[in-house]
Amino acid sequence: MKTIDSIKSLALTLLIVAGFALKGTEAHAAQTETLTVAGGCFWCVEADFEKVPGVKEVVSGYTGGSVSNPSYKQVVAGNTGHYEAVQIQFDPDVVSREALLNDFLRSVDPTDAGGQFCDRGDSYRTAIFVSNAEEKALAQAALAKAQAELGQAIVTPILSAGTFYEAEAYHQDYYKSSGLVITRAGPKTKASAYKFYRQACGRDHRVRQLWGNAAPFAGS
Repeated sequence: MKTIDSIKSLALTLLIVAGFALKGTEAHAAQTETLTVAGGCFWCVEADFEKVPGVKEVVSGYTGGSVSNPSYKQVVAGNTGHYEAVQIQFDPDVVSREALLNDFLRSVDPTDAGGQFCDRGDSYRTAIFVSNAEEKALAQAALAKAQAELGQAIVTPILSAGTFYEAEAYHQDYYKSSGLVITRAGPKTKASAYKFYRQACGRDHRVRQLWGNAAPFAGS
């Protein structure tokens, strides 16, 4: 009898431990939130936000359009309605959505409705994507704050979040890849090609021109 009671007691203890472990896993998962934004070239937005403490991962992709599983060539051709965008996975206990929105708006030219920097066309426009009323309110507040600070009309829209399609594997972490590509300046690693592109495109110059010391990533 004592043996049976001991087994029951052990089984109950294991169930309790398993329950706490499951709750811990659920709590950890709940600490990860997602912010989806479009800020022109997704290589640059990814490179910027992966440096932010509290950001766990940034994924480049496409969203906002009508074509399922679009390719990069389709999106940049302008026939899908998609934006080049990123999904930022972050821990809200470390960095808030509000802080990320503020950084995002100061890392782009939100006064430009035709693209970003040297990249022109619909796929390179800016946008903030939201999933609920709370996210929309935070985005509206961030836009109002940025417009008041900048003193110019901001055209970055707030859009309802839809399906996000991950971009091709070669686009992910492009800014730190060692793979070789051919550029106008000759063969370069992707990391070097990214730096060359970012400087030539004038992204940091324009952001500093607009935001001055409030630009969080210019020159990174």
